[in-house]
Amino acid sequence: MIRTLEKPLPFSSRDDARWKAVVSRDASFEGQFYIAVKTTGIYCRPGCPARLPNRANVLFFDTRNEAERAGFRRCKRCKPNQPSLGELHAAKIAQACRLIETADEAPKLNALAETVGLSPYHFHRIFKQALGVTPKAYATAHRANRVREGLGRSGTVTEAIYDAGFNSNGRFYANSSEVLGMTPTDFRSGGRGQAIRYAIGTCSLGPVLVAASEKGVCAILFGDEPESLQKELQVMFPRARLVGGDKAFETLTAEVLAFVEDPAKGLDLPLDVRGTAFQHRVWEALRRIPVGSTASYTEIAEKIGAPKAVRAVARACATNRIAVAILSSIKNRNNKVDTAQQRILEN
Repeated sequence: MIRTLEKPLPFSSRDDARWKAVVSRDASFEGQFYIAVKTTGIYCRPGCPARLPNRANVLFFDTRNEAERAGFRRCKRCKPNQPSLGELHAAKIAQACRLIETADEAPKLNALAETVGLSPYHFHRIFKQALGVTPKAYATAHRANRVREGLGRSGTVTEAIYDAGFNSNGRFYANSSEVLGMTPTDFRSGGRGQAIRYAIGTCSLGPVLVAASEKGVCAILFGDEPESLQKELQVMFPRARLVGGDKAFETLTAEVLAFVEDPAKGLDLPLDVRGTAFQHRVWEALRRIPVGSTASYTEIAEKIGAPKAVRAVARACATNRIAVAILSSIKNRNNKVDTAQQRILEN
């Protein structure tokens, strides 16, 4: 039997926000609350596709158990007692990431999709939608992390390169500055003779430190406290000269962190998986934007493949701890838009 109140309570601002999520079928609120309808005696997920009930007949519950204790039955359409589609996708994405991380060579897309039980197209789409990178880019990021770690403990540079899954040391050396920000030998020696600038910002994962040498990005570190990140950087490069970034470097770092951030994806993925993907997005963004170059909110929204998200980009920048100044567009020598420079994220 459904328990009702003799006199209905007035709507709260919290319930108003929940009702807006129900009206918009916002699946990102999955698991945060449940909606119950007094006239039908049924409770549903926030994103249930059933016809919207009358607002006056709606109650909200934080958990399924609360709704059932109040006498409401489970909806047969959205099945709130079973894992949501987002939870199922998160499990499959995490499974694929673990396969990538444990494989000697990066698995092919078809093999990953078959293992998690999805078509290659569908798997590729939900993977990139959730992490902001493709499975191939995730594998690249993980392999780059492995070689950076391996250079500190392997007997030789070549050994570290092959242990990380690179099939050719010649190919790796050709792109070593993009992966390490310096030569493998200098990286292995603790940044000998290098001047490394760094800045610390924040993202949904917490404090993040970005460091770069004259040749490129050499470290992106996550942690609980900014001070611990500075110490970790010093341990990585004990023979380098560490310099706090100037205003331009801090601004650039803050911009990039804001542009590639998306903490509201609605999928509960492991922190290390999210961190690896976020790190790759930041690394690619910094590689593709020359220091000192800036862009408008509109241009940045277009660069990240979301031309309608201008307000979201501006809001992300405004809420970053480091002050952000977005000035003019990036142009090449002919005063025309340089599309190669403007690319921030890989497809």
